[in-house]
Amino acid sequence: MTDRPSILVAGGAGFIGAQTCKALYQAGYLPVTLDNLSTGYEAAVKWGPFHRGDLRDRDLVIQLVRQYDIKAAIHFAAYSLVGESVTNPAKYYDNNVGAATVFASALIEAGVEALVFSSTAAVYGVPSLSPIPETHPTVPINPYGASKLAFEGALRWLGEAHPFRWTALRYFNAAGADPDGEVGESHVPETHLIPLLCKACLGTGKGLTVFGQDYDTPDGTPIRDYVHVVDLAAAHVLAVARLIGGGDSRILNVGTGEGVTVMQMIEAAERTLGLKVPYQVGPRRAGDPPSLVADSRQLKGLLGWKPVCSDLDSLIRDAALWQRSPLY
Repeated sequence: MTDRPSILVAGGAGFIGAQTCKALYQAGYLPVTLDNLSTGYEAAVKWGPFHRGDLRDRDLVIQLVRQYDIKAAIHFAAYSLVGESVTNPAKYYDNNVGAATVFASALIEAGVEALVFSSTAAVYGVPSLSPIPETHPTVPINPYGASKLAFEGALRWLGEAHPFRWTALRYFNAAGADPDGEVGESHVPETHLIPLLCKACLGTGKGLTVFGQDYDTPDGTPIRDYVHVVDLAAAHVLAVARLIGGGDSRILNVGTGEGVTVMQMIEAAERTLGLKVPYQVGPRRAGDPPSLVADSRQLKGLLGWKPVCSDLDSLIRDAALWQRSPLY
């Protein structure tokens, strides 16, 4: 047994989940990972016990809550490929809404009153202002964003019906890697810009494809708000602590408030790594809005969060360190 408060982390074997487990452990918690390894890696679970299983297994969830005296939970176990969600929306609703709701209801049955949900800026669709506040209308333009928004709605009603408080962290583009080289992005397939451009730069992957150069942006390429995974993990730890301390349910954006185009990111990578990024321009991807930049003033004011690793040089340097020698 341990005197560390235990936190159940669904999807703790994934990129953001594993980094958050490390941050939880460093903050004095015991992260207990539940993951079916459909996209995660058991080798990424290093800071607490691992249980292989599915969110739909109510008995297992309840067992883990009782075995470890779970104080709160974090949900990372969603599918997150925008393009795939467009071609297979049923898969996304089944997992991101159906399985997630079973998981939340099992937590409630077991007596857990606090859940942090990994949500997304994709709920906003094509924003009408920038940076985007949490009060902005939510009109997602792809099934991925719609499924995340649907589960946010489920959380609201679960909170109305039970003594259950939650925080939905709508974050923008997670990037970078653990500066110690212990955790990084190893998606199959990899669709995220920074690991792809690092691989292209380092010669370990094919040339980068820039999806669209005809957006209404300064250089025609999409604008995104990139937040380092270390800063993102810190936001989850702060949100957990607030809920355990009795905080109310909230929706909070997580981002730097600074937008970067794809071409600006390529230029930053070439500057930071001293290498050329081979790339070609392709057509737009379905479901991609032109610009997503966060207004994170609520997160900063309520939790005292501030990004400390999200400058472009750190994002690229840490990601390249991982891509040079991934551990899994």
